[in-house]
Amino acid sequence: MTSYPVMEHFYTVQGEGHFSGAPAYFIRLGGCDVGCVWCDVKESWDATAHPHMSVAEIVNLVVESGSHIAVITGGEPLMYDLGDLTSELRKAHIRTHLETSGVHPLTGEWDWICFSPKKFKAPLPGIYEAAHELKVVVYNKHDLEWAETHTSDLSESCHRFLQPEWSKRDFVTPIILNYVRDFPQWRISIQMHKYIGVP
Repeated sequence: MTSYPVMEHFYTVQGEGHFSGAPAYFIRLGGCDVGCVWCDVKESWDATAHPHMSVAEIVNLVVESGSHIAVITGGEPLMYDLGDLTSELRKAHIRTHLETSGVHPLTGEWDWICFSPKKFKAPLPGIYEAAHELKVVVYNKHDLEWAETHTSDLSESCHRFLQPEWSKRDFVTPIILNYVRDFPQWRISIQMHKYIGVP
């Protein structure tokens, strides 16, 4: 029976990107080999520190919550083959959303893929065409130029977001606001959940 290391799971609202404000059940898988220095969930990196849950257990949690969206996040969830999990979630009529840095091959069946590339490890080429949403975390103004390097291979329908790194938000938010005014193909994502005090 397929199982995954689960750091935490909770029913909340999506605080970032295109589905910001929508209720969603989050499953945060343990394990990450990207190593972002500003990561706000570094405790997720060590997969061995988190208990395994079966696919059936995870699906039951989502169904019992009443949520219509399951967000699989991490860590880096694509360290694992997610085919069994997404298949069973879809059988239960749950939308499957993925948050990934794209550094591992894409597995699973997804209704929405949020691709968030990181400077610390290059993404694989296949993630660009598959992504429904590009979300770039902005730590300083130089990250805006870096964000543009990830746009040429996206599908035309892919949404583009720039998100202030939380500890630098007072500095970079005005920079992003000016940028999206000049380049309206981009939108700003502000981590709404942190402002309203929910997970």
